[in-house]
Amino acid sequence: MDHLITFSITVFTGFFAIMNPISNLPIFLSLVGGANDEAKLRINKKAVLIAFIIVAVFVILGKFIFELFGITIPAFKITGGILIFYVGFDMLQSKKSSIKNLKNTHIDENIAVSPLAIPILAGPGTIVTAMNFVSDANLLQIILVLLIFALMCFLTFVTFRLSNFIVRKIGYNVISVVGKIMGLIIAIIGTNMIIEGIKITFNLP
Repeated sequence: MDHLITFSITVFTGFFAIMNPISNLPIFLSLVGGANDEAKLRINKKAVLIAFIIVAVFVILGKFIFELFGITIPAFKITGGILIFYVGFDMLQSKKSSIKNLKNTHIDENIAVSPLAIPILAGPGTIVTAMNFVSDANLLQIILVLLIFALMCFLTFVTFRLSNFIVRKIGYNVISVVGKIMGLIIAIIGTNMIIEGIKITFNLP
């Protein structure tokens, strides 16, 4: 039981750091600016649902994808760790990640699919993080990853739903600070994945 609790906390922390709804608020607001409340709600629902489906597919079929392409767990952990570290380092440098630096001057509800669902919510970092958690997981752990990601999607939906209120209350400066903290956590998660991959490769304790 203690192992499952620790695993669940680790998964939630990883998803929260990489998806961080608070730091994504300015992006959401810039994309839906000018839309009425009903349109914002539709875009919000669609984006979160599509993001969940995409990540769920990778979580469920992760092992099959590994076998199909002959991907080893150490290689995946090292490559994924480098990618996640890059995303976190980018955030620490006060830059918008290149996978998030997207704008749309027209209110087109297709933005729910791209860029909101892909790649802002279910980007490479999120997919790599999810697959890392299930790369050598049992059925119960896979179910836990899916449930925790569903919770993360729900929190994202609520945050986007209350976006205007949250920004008025805490301001963009606080959002920026939160983004930097999450960037540090993401970079640490990436480094840890690289270390795990090296340990597995060379059979280190």
